Amino acid sequence: MALLKGKVAIVTGAGSGIGAAIVETFHREGAQVFALDVSGRQEEVAARLGTGCFPLQANVSIGSEFATAIADAVERAGRLDILVNNAGIDGQIAVTADYDEDEFDRVMAVNAKSVFLGMKYAIPQMLKTGGGAIVNTASTASLVGFARMPAYCASKGAVLMLTRTAALEYAQQGIRVNAICPGPTRTEMTKHLPADLIQQVVATTPIGRYADPGELANSALFLASDLSSYVTGTYLAVDGAYMTA
Repeated sequence: MALLKGKVAIVTGAGSGIGAAIVETFHREGAQVFALDVSGRQEEVAARLGTGCFPLQANVSIGSEFATAIADAVERAGRLDILVNNAGIDGQIAVTADYDEDEFDRVMAVNAKSVFLGMKYAIPQMLKTGGGAIVNTASTASLVGFARMPAYCASKGAVLMLTRTAALEYAQQGIRVNAICPGPTRTEMTKHLPADLIQQVVATTPIGRYADPGELANSALFLASDLSSYVTGTYLAVDGAYMTA
């Protein structure tokens, strides 16, 4: 049985990596999925999946663009049941005292402000139909620090607290809000990080390898589906036991 049959979902950062994998998984499980990205690559994802997947274009760090995209999806589908705030960037690699101020603002806008904006504009739509599920992509960097990544760690910590706050606010109105915290995952983002940083993280991950984006997508599926109907305000660390080592 398809776990998301009849559901309408929006997934941000849908053009590649974890986002594209989530779109594919949700589509396979019966959801009508809107693949949202700023890159244009969401068009390729939607074309590959065909019927039931639709591309949306927006910069999710700009409120007016994100609001318009959500409104467009609701107008076309008639409702919104699931939002996955997955868009994110790694940003500059530098120690705190050398970190560029404008770059710090950019990372916070894409990684954290976008999560706030997504919930701000999606929650009213979900309330109209009795609730929904929100899954935010945080990181193990929400839970521990990583040297030379002050903006990324700060932004992902903010994602976790935004998740907990919204979960408290809307628990009695049928909206569940949770986060996934990926460990090292084989995506284009990790390809751009310094090799020594990634090698160190993988080497200290007990499972001893990168995660595949599909493994993160399955975790998002659990939190978006009714299988997790009593789960809200928490995070699922999908990290190969990195946090327990």
